[in-house]
Amino acid sequence: MMDWTQMHDCYGDVDRVPELLERVELEDNTEVWEELGYRLVLEHDLVFPAGFAALPRLVRLAPRSAQARELAGTILRRAAGHHGRDDLLADCADAITEFRKLLDRHLQTRPADYLETFLDLLAAKKQYHWSAVLGDFTDDFYHLACPHCAVEVTIAIGDHGRYSAIRDWHLGDVNRRSLRPASPEELPGIGRWMHETAVRDGHAALADGIAHLFGKAECPHCASIFTIADEYTSANHPVLR
Repeated sequence: MMDWTQMHDCYGDVDRVPELLERVELEDNTEVWEELGYRLVLEHDLVFPAGFAALPRLVRLAPRSAQARELAGTILRRAAGHHGRDDLLADCADAITEFRKLLDRHLQTRPADYLETFLDLLAAKKQYHWSAVLGDFTDDFYHLACPHCAVEVTIAIGDHGRYSAIRDWHLGDVNRRSLRPASPEELPGIGRWMHETAVRDGHAALADGIAHLFGKAECPHCASIFTIADEYTSANHPVLR
């Protein structure tokens, strides 16, 4: 039995969230969902204890409520932040497992919110880094340091090209070098899952972008070759606290 007296929301209240959860279980009220959302999660990666406490009930509602699914996904995307309640997150393991299955089923319907659901599923799989940074590859840029000469390299994967370059704020991206996408067989664990899922669901542009993101780039300065995802992850990977 959940002890809500220990589960404060963003206002420090311990009774309002259970009341709101009971209301949305009875009716799909937009105003109630909005209040519930901002009581559980603030911007900039902050989730309150009541957010994790509410997660199992949100997952139970998610099959019939898009708002519940979206709010549960938002909570999980923030799980890498400085919330200090990993114990509550651990208590949600069964609910998160069920949520992963639900999200995967939703992806297979090829919904309008495909990318958002894809990112939520990455978070549910504890892939918080990629959940936070992955885009739709229409105009995506990743900035990292070359592992050999330390020069800052811009990686572009989008409609304007797929290349590594040196960014000049007056001239734009100069000294461009074409990226070398990974073949499906070369993709590592999470990269392979991401690619296979996008292919399965008919999202060719997303699959192609993932292949490039997990492929190799040439440093325009020293001509060394490196794996983009490895270098970007090592520089930006969030750590659960």
